Amino acid sequence: MKKLNTAIIMCAGFGKRLKPLTNKVPKPLLKIHNKSLLENTIELLFKLNINKIFLNSHHLSQQIKRYILEKKLSKKIKVFEEKRKILNTGGGILNIVKSSNDKNYLVLNPDTIWTKKHSIEIIKMKNLYFSKKASNMLLVVKKKRSFDKRLSGDFSMKKNILTYSSKKEYIFTGCQIINRDLFINIKKKIFPISLIWNKLLMDKNLYGYESKINFKHVTDIKIYKKLIIK
Repeated sequence: MKKLNTAIIMCAGFGKRLKPLTNKVPKPLLKIHNKSLLENTIELLFKLNINKIFLNSHHLSQQIKRYILEKKLSKKIKVFEEKRKILNTGGGILNIVKSSNDKNYLVLNPDTIWTKKHSIEIIKMKNLYFSKKASNMLLVVKKKRSFDKRLSGDFSMKKNILTYSSKKEYIFTGCQIINRDLFINIKKKIFPISLIWNKLLMDKNLYGYESKINFKHVTDIKIYKKLIIK
């Protein structure tokens, strides 16, 4: 079975819904139980034996860079700083992909509380991704498993094919596998990843894999406060 060797961690966001905390600390460096969201995400990647890691940064990027250096991770993690403008989710991934020769990437948002159990699910998702010869697969979870009960669903899913229907009982967890070829004809530098998803959805070619783990995500400051005392 094919391997996933490379990962991207999305760390460029402003964390506006976590103000005033994110006025001084970038969202990925906020801590839950004495461990930063970024450290928790990196640990998951190491459990998956992925040691080639790219990371994008923008808001308070010097703190992100300092963290990587202080943890002595600079040999394993390369930071791509979006200096002038934040490139949005799709643009941030493309900016990294253009500087890499890898074919497939595991992309993670650090604001999800990843666990050891997620590594097992991601391995199964990876195997399905390659067996289906997919170009994009999202780890999704049913709304009932979400810690934040306010979240609305993103997709519906049948036989691992995601759709936009009125039901939308699945939430995107912030984990996906994506193939670089999806970016070939994109000329924009700043765009959301939904630009890619929407085309795949039209072609019924956006795949999903269901997580059975309770979904904890740092949505905003209200949820963050609940998570740190839980």
